[in-house]
Amino acid sequence: MTPSAASRPRLRADDADRAAPDPATDPALDPAADEAAYLASYDASRWPRVGATVDAVCFTIRQGRLSVLLVERAGHPDRGAWALPGGFVGPDEDLPEAAVRELAEETGVDTPLGHLEQLGTYGGPERDPRMRVLSVAYLVFAADLPDPEAGSDATRARFWAVEDLDLTGSGAVDDAPRLALDHAGILADGLARARAKLEYSPLATTFLPAVFTLAELRRVYEAVWGVSLDLSNFRRKVLSTMGFVVPVDAQPQAGPRGGRPAALYRAGTIRLLHPALLSPASRQSALLDDPDPDDPEP
Repeated sequence: MTPSAASRPRLRADDADRAAPDPATDPALDPAADEAAYLASYDASRWPRVGATVDAVCFTIRQGRLSVLLVERAGHPDRGAWALPGGFVGPDEDLPEAAVRELAEETGVDTPLGHLEQLGTYGGPERDPRMRVLSVAYLVFAADLPDPEAGSDATRARFWAVEDLDLTGSGAVDDAPRLALDHAGILADGLARARAKLEYSPLATTFLPAVFTLAELRRVYEAVWGVSLDLSNFRRKVLSTMGFVVPVDAQPQAGPRGGRPAALYRAGTIRLLHPALLSPASRQSALLDDPDPDDPEP
């Protein structure tokens, strides 16, 4: 849809000048200009100062619940609020490198991560009261993380169960901690991405040790999706997806009450699940378009 003239943002005079540089006065457009000399004399102060930060949405499973790693801010702004581990990007750092560094500095978590991917970029003009700050958020999945230790700019660091957080600001979650800046929205985006990832990728295995049972894998899906799943249907769907998991030639684990030992598996090598392992919510939406009564939900 094309926005009306009234709804389009208006350029200030200085913005208009930047949008239409004058070839006669802008050395960047001079075909005879030497690039090295141009860069040496470049005046970056012509542009507004903008900071670049990274934030890490680090999910793991603790006591059967999807949990996220947060730090309590020791200083302003939003002192005392709980925030995603993160901070300013160094002048010689790439973004993923900065995310891993900040995670280690603010929480002490420097163990190998199961999965790291860019979640999104957040740049609302009012998101940080100090200055204009653009933040690149990263989504992290990890298994068996150690207890965190707060860094110098945090009072505390701990895992919070996602269900104990108020990500919508509705006040419906009792005793929920106050979240800093726009981190509730970033967390909500991370949760939505994580739930979707488990539908079409094998990344649920990154929450588990190298060898696991199908019951343990099912509990990951239940924790992330926030639902209960039927084990027999879940088992059928997982084992019918070639390359999702691979049997391990090892001594099976005895069941918790004795009985038949549970078979052991490791992660396969595929990158996408086909067909997708839809969550009950996604499946319900799909059934509205293409009902298939012979394919029970997982």
